[in-house]
Amino acid sequence: MKQVNTIAFIGCNIVILIIGLFLAISLGVTHIGVSDIWNSIFNYSETLELMLIRDVRIPRVLSVMFTGGILGAAGAMIQGVTRNPIAEPSLLGVSQGATLMIAIFYALGITINTTNVMIASLIGAVFSGMIVIGFLLKKTKSSSITKILLAGTAMSTFFISLTTIIGLLSNQSQFIAFWVSGGFRNTTWSDFRLVSIVAVAGLILAMLLAKKINILSLGDDVAISLGENPERIRLLTFLVMIPMCAAAVAVGKNIGFVGLIMPQVTRKIFGEDYTKNIPFSFLLGSVLLVYSDIAARLVYNPYETPIGIFTAIIGVPFFIAVARKERG
Repeated sequence: MKQVNTIAFIGCNIVILIIGLFLAISLGVTHIGVSDIWNSIFNYSETLELMLIRDVRIPRVLSVMFTGGILGAAGAMIQGVTRNPIAEPSLLGVSQGATLMIAIFYALGITINTTNVMIASLIGAVFSGMIVIGFLLKKTKSSSITKILLAGTAMSTFFISLTTIIGLLSNQSQFIAFWVSGGFRNTTWSDFRLVSIVAVAGLILAMLLAKKINILSLGDDVAISLGENPERIRLLTFLVMIPMCAAAVAVGKNIGFVGLIMPQVTRKIFGEDYTKNIPFSFLLGSVLLVYSDIAARLVYNPYETPIGIFTAIIGVPFFIAVARKERG
């Protein structure tokens, strides 16, 4: 019965995702018909409509899909190793650290391209991620929900404040504000290649760690009794997660709450089994971000609304509900 439910869950969400991908390609300032989408893929010619589809909308939509998957899977990984249901990359400051370093690159006048943005994002994510790792590994008891949340919130606020200051001092405040609020404007095929490669590699490595995360989610004492090293599992998990978050920030900017919401949903359905929670959070994260991106482009058409607004509208009530439940 569980296998049938799993297959049905995957099938339904893949259908919803495919519909979302089609809508994301066809809807916008310029409406795109089915025949044009087909021709852009299988019968391409350099007309304005087909160039718009092939060089603008398709790479954007695919980048959104993989970025959402990264954020969902990363959230599941963090929540598993910390046993913290409200942990996710943006709430622990990892995404904000990456955003800060990108702002520094902009302020220094470094040429901005996919490679340099990824380097900046990776440096920032490594720096902030190492702070979180150090905090987690210091003492097992320090991984309580309250302490991790307070530390992560403090780091997030500090990094975003520094990012804002850098934007003001470098006269790049408007552009950096776009990074802080998230979005996929001007996404290219090189962005898609970056985020897709990191997403696939990260998901494979995460699945290799999933059984160990299952053991760790039972508690450190149980993990030790079964011959596992909790600190080593946490370290390996964060080392996999950090480049995933860096790629997500490099392509989609600072997007919050996807990694908070999706693992909660999968745990409600499949329990504490991270061999399912991680890939299914990836799938659901893709679905959520694709439809959020559609909303971001259509709500204030022809202008684009920051995508982070829509994930926050869903995520903040979710966060409050989970926090209240854990406190109770």
